[in-house]
Amino acid sequence: MQDPYFNRSVVFMCEHNKDGAMGLIVNKPFRDPALKELFDSFYDDADEILKSVEQVYFGGPVMVERGIVLHSSHYQSEDSIKISNDFFLSSHKKILEDLSKQKGDAECRLLLGHAGWTSGQLEREIENGDWLVQETTPDFIFNMPEKQMWEMAMRSFGIDISNFSSIGGQA
Repeated sequence: MQDPYFNRSVVFMCEHNKDGAMGLIVNKPFRDPALKELFDSFYDDADEILKSVEQVYFGGPVMVERGIVLHSSHYQSEDSIKISNDFFLSSHKKILEDLSKQKGDAECRLLLGHAGWTSGQLEREIENGDWLVQETTPDFIFNMPEKQMWEMAMRSFGIDISNFSSIGGQA
């Protein structure tokens, strides 16, 4: 995709039903120093939140002011929504505090915003070849370096991106 939000994005799908879909871009960390300013504008205790995580990720262009924690089943809380046996979501600050105390055992990502699709939109994009769909694991989501995620996902389909040119043409 040429869209700057989704170009080379790995999206973790959280929900997909007849009403639409919701996902999180998991391989685009914020690197801009303005992140602190962004957090300060949305959260009174931004310093404490940022201390709880090593990295904050761009989850998607929808509701960027909202923090979402994607975490593994190693942490259980009634404040989390079960996505699958391996993955949970929450927007509670307490989750970040608890996970930060676990240090090495915590498998989580703090993301700002999410991606959303209207009814039938994602299906059309998949049919158009804009997206490739596959299962994932907590190890891939939480331990794979984000710079390698997209390429590793492509390779799992047998696609070697070094064989492609970024220059288009006509035949």
